[in-house]
Amino acid sequence: MRGNSDTYIYRKGSSPNTRVAISQKNRVFSTPYTTQSPGLKQVGVLSTFDYSENRSVDPVRGVGFGDKIQELVPGVTEPMALTLNRTLLYTAGISQELGYRGGVDGLVRSLRQHKWPFDLRSELVFSELVQALDASAMVLNQIPGVDGQLALITYFEACWLQSISASFPSDSAIVAEDASASCTDVTDGASFYGNTSDSYGDFLDSGNNPITQPGAGSRLYTATGGASSGF
Repeated sequence: MRGNSDTYIYRKGSSPNTRVAISQKNRVFSTPYTTQSPGLKQVGVLSTFDYSENRSVDPVRGVGFGDKIQELVPGVTEPMALTLNRTLLYTAGISQELGYRGGVDGLVRSLRQHKWPFDLRSELVFSELVQALDASAMVLNQIPGVDGQLALITYFEACWLQSISASFPSDSAIVAEDASASCTDVTDGASFYGNTSDSYGDFLDSGNNPITQPGAGSRLYTATGGASSGF
């Protein structure tokens, strides 16, 4: 039932023009279940959208070298974690919003019935102020969002739900749904994997490279290991 987005509950209001990023300008898109041609639609009545990522950083020490860390070695990155908190609608639940045939559309009622992953697209839409004054200074090609406005776009690819819950409190009328998911990959949605500095992979220019850009990153990773600076 989410295919009909003309109802008043999906109307959009105005947002203030600031340089500070605000949550009113962050739009989350999914491919909800529909019997027609699937397509991206903005997730409605979304009260919270969070993402987080972490990895271990392990210290290397040497016997006989005192209480000294020789190097920190990054470990394997854990899957990106997503959290979505949304108000339940009679004809559209979080499961349907993510493409599953649940609720009034079908039989899906449990995670064990999810057979395919889903993608999410996040757009941090730039304010008119930023688009007017700063767009020409942006290094990357500005990517237009779904409605043509410039936005910082992040794709969360091949995600699987880990948990889903609904709360029907006696002291409040609104029913909230909470869902958490893990993602297989996270990209900008426009670049590819390859062997260039502008593609994902081992040659990606991620910044902080003191070899190609002297003065960047850590001085410990220069040819002198910081010795020329007296360290």
